[in-house]
Amino acid sequence: MAKVPGFAKAFAGRWRIVEMDTWDNDFLDLIEEAHLSFDGAADGEIAFGALRGFLDVRYGARDGSACAEFSWEGQDENDPACGRGWVAIGTAGRLVGHVYIHNGDDSGFVCERG
Repeated sequence: MAKVPGFAKAFAGRWRIVEMDTWDNDFLDLIEEAHLSFDGAADGEIAFGALRGFLDVRYGARDGSACAEFSWEGQDENDPACGRGWVAIGTAGRLVGHVYIHNGDDSGFVCERG
């Protein structure tokens, strides 16, 4: 198992997705509260709208900032779905990132500590 960088602790826990570029705020909490979470060395979860997925996370750096890059798989409107994404530590204690749905939409997003 690869060693997890110390800064990975900065991502740990549940983050509330408060804004997305592609979808409006009414859509975000359609099924459950929109969120992104990081658990343990490489696990996590993403949920917004009718999408829910489980993450496979790798920690590193992007443009000189700590980041978490992930692939995910789960369901979107009860259909199998998968994709990828990344998140970096932004200003004011927020996370900023981008999520991609394989053969589908993608969106930038902002998270705040849940």
